[in-house]
Amino acid sequence: MKGQTNRLIIDNTLQRKLRRNMTDAENRLWRHLRARQMAGFKFRRQHPFMDYILDFVCLEKHLVIEVDGGQHLDCERDNVRDQHLREAGFRILRFWNNQVLQEIDAVTALILTAVDKEDAEAASPTPHPSPAKPNSF
Repeated sequence: MKGQTNRLIIDNTLQRKLRRNMTDAENRLWRHLRARQMAGFKFRRQHPFMDYILDFVCLEKHLVIEVDGGQHLDCERDNVRDQHLREAGFRILRFWNNQVLQEIDAVTALILTAVDKEDAEAASPTPHPSPAKPNSF
């Protein structure tokens, strides 16, 4: 894994604010990821890396999980961010807010499959519902 966190992000209290003000979907997913509940792997929330703050990350498995609202639909900045994270050795799973809120069992099953994968290059496709379903949470 390559890269260092931007000093402005480390010195800033942004990630603490984001932890305190997580969306309903982020809170719901965090209840399933925290305390090594996902196959014994440690997940961090609102973790700084490079110029980004990652929603959730398992550093041991190089897996980033992003929970997105409708504002992320076809977002070029997300594509650039994902490319930087892939170059740093991460796999990325993205879920819409409504997926997490309405289909938490399916979401956690996909995450469990991803952490169980031994080959870091064999990332599963980024799960996204059809563009007609984004939730504006």
